[in-house]
Amino acid sequence: MPRVLMLHTGGTLGMAGGRPSALRPAAFFQTLRKRAPELFQLADIELELFSNLDSSEMQPELWSRMAAHLHRRLPDFDGAVVTHGTDTLAFTASALSFMLRNPPCPVVLTGSQRPLGEIRSDARLNLIDAVLSALQGPREVTICFDSHLYRGNRTRKVKVAEYDAFESPNFPVLGTLGVDATFEKGLPSRGPFRLHEKLDPRVFLLKVYPGLDPALPLQLLPHVKGLVVEAYGAGNVPIAPELGRSLLPLFVQARERGVPVLVVSQSYRNGVDLTLYESGAKALAEGAVGGADMTPSAALVKLMQGLAEHPRGGEALSRFLRTPVAGELSVGRPTVPPPEKPRRRPARVGRVG
Repeated sequence: MPRVLMLHTGGTLGMAGGRPSALRPAAFFQTLRKRAPELFQLADIELELFSNLDSSEMQPELWSRMAAHLHRRLPDFDGAVVTHGTDTLAFTASALSFMLRNPPCPVVLTGSQRPLGEIRSDARLNLIDAVLSALQGPREVTICFDSHLYRGNRTRKVKVAEYDAFESPNFPVLGTLGVDATFEKGLPSRGPFRLHEKLDPRVFLLKVYPGLDPALPLQLLPHVKGLVVEAYGAGNVPIAPELGRSLLPLFVQARERGVPVLVVSQSYRNGVDLTLYESGAKALAEGAVGGADMTPSAALVKLMQGLAEHPRGGEALSRFLRTPVAGELSVGRPTVPPPEKPRRRPARVGRVG
């Protein structure tokens, strides 16, 4: 029988309690065997408790520990499932995709909108689909949710109170688990399995909005090592000096201080092209790097890793940020996959992950 490592980190899936009381961690493994015995018919599952946290408590130091642990354990298994809260699931999936290069087996993250112990929970099916994806899916870091398998670093949480909580706006799904389970090939192998666990978390994610006072991010520059700017559209930011809120001085001072700036888009689909409009071109001239169609979560984690691996910055760091590491960005003008057909299902009310 194939072997699957199941690493529990916490989140709604393994919690007990309900309205009106707050959700709280529970004896996850005992509930798992009781509520989803089918899992143990699919594979010989080895359960490990990594942490038991609400996912809002997830931190870069935990990602590094998790990646190092998986690096040691994965060669002994045919696949791995990581159970995780939904709120930071896309961040953790992005981090693991950059830290675990060329994994020897699929690494599938999943969670749920309701705890496993509840009658109408989505946790049971998500777990079954995740284990099957860990056995048959592509050898990369993915997210399995609501019968779909997504590339981990391309995924966004888009809903709070519905079961189809995740989407991959700029990349096709890697698997569909309906009556039949079908999977794509995923990333090609690029050498041996390697661990890149170092991160520098001294970064800041700045969302541009009308009325943003440039003095605020300018005061941050002395305290950060890197900056992700979530700009409008193709990478636009206000630059008109006569209106008093130009962000161009931010890019100028960041270059002078040696603080790399990675620009991504607030837009849900497509991505950044800093050559398209004047403001993007001026940011580019000051050394900003266009993040193409990377999600903000993937961009943030990639910058953390880039700063740790290229502490001197410069062209080496810029090239790292522009180059796909684990399929997180499209080369050239980003394309959009065809929209999925509407999922016909009754409305469901879930919980925050």
